[in-house]
Amino acid sequence: MEYKIHGTVMQALEIQLGQGESLYTESGGMAWMTDGIDMQTGTKGGIGKALGRMFSGESFFLTTYTSQVPQGMITFTPESPGKIIPLNLPAGHSMICQKDAFMCAQESVQLEMHFRKKIGAGLFGGEGFILQKLTGPGVAFVEIAGEVQMVELQAGQRLKVDPGHIAMYEPTCNYDIQMIKGVMNWLGGGEGLFLATVTGPGKVWLQTMPLSNLASKLSRYISAG
Repeated sequence: MEYKIHGTVMQALEIQLGQGESLYTESGGMAWMTDGIDMQTGTKGGIGKALGRMFSGESFFLTTYTSQVPQGMITFTPESPGKIIPLNLPAGHSMICQKDAFMCAQESVQLEMHFRKKIGAGLFGGEGFILQKLTGPGVAFVEIAGEVQMVELQAGQRLKVDPGHIAMYEPTCNYDIQMIKGVMNWLGGGEGLFLATVTGPGKVWLQTMPLSNLASKLSRYISAG
C-alpha cells in the first residue's frame, strides 16, 4: 500500500492498493475510486463492537475495500477543514484519539472505543469521556480539524490545555481535568470552568480549531427560524 496526502486546508488522502490489499473505513467515508476495487459493508467484529464504535463517534457499519486488480486507487476526504495524520502503528502500539477522528486503516489495525479513566475528565472535558483507540500493527489515518501541533512531553512534564484542543495522545500520557481557580476567572476568563492537564511522558497532538468551537461561533449567525 502506498499513499499521498494532497492539499493544505481541504486535504485528500489518495491510496494505491496492490492486488488483494484491503483497508476499511466508516460507512460513507470514500470519496472516489477506480474500477476493480471490491466493497463489502458489515459490522466488523459483531454487534457489540459496532455499538462501541457508535458511542465513539463512528458509524455502526464499516466498509472494507479490497483491490481485485494489480493497482487500484481510492481517495478519502475529511468531513471538515483540517489535517490528515498518518499513523504507522507497530504491533501492540496504540493511539488515543478524539471522538470521530478515525478515517481509514489497514485491516490489521483494531478500532475500539476508549474510556477516560476519570469520569470528571469526560463529564467536563468538552469532548466527552468516550474516545477512540487505534491499535497496530498497520497504518491508520485520522482527521483532525484545523491546524495541528505536536508536543512531546518528558516524564513528569505537564501541559495545560483547553480540553477541546486535545486531538490525540499516546497512552503513556496521563490525562486529567482541573477546575480553574478564582471566581473572576470563571466569570470573565472566557475559557470555561475547566482545563485539561496532560502529563508526560508521551506525545500530544493539539488542534487549533475544535469543531465544537466552530459550531458555537457559527450558531451566532444562524437564524433560529
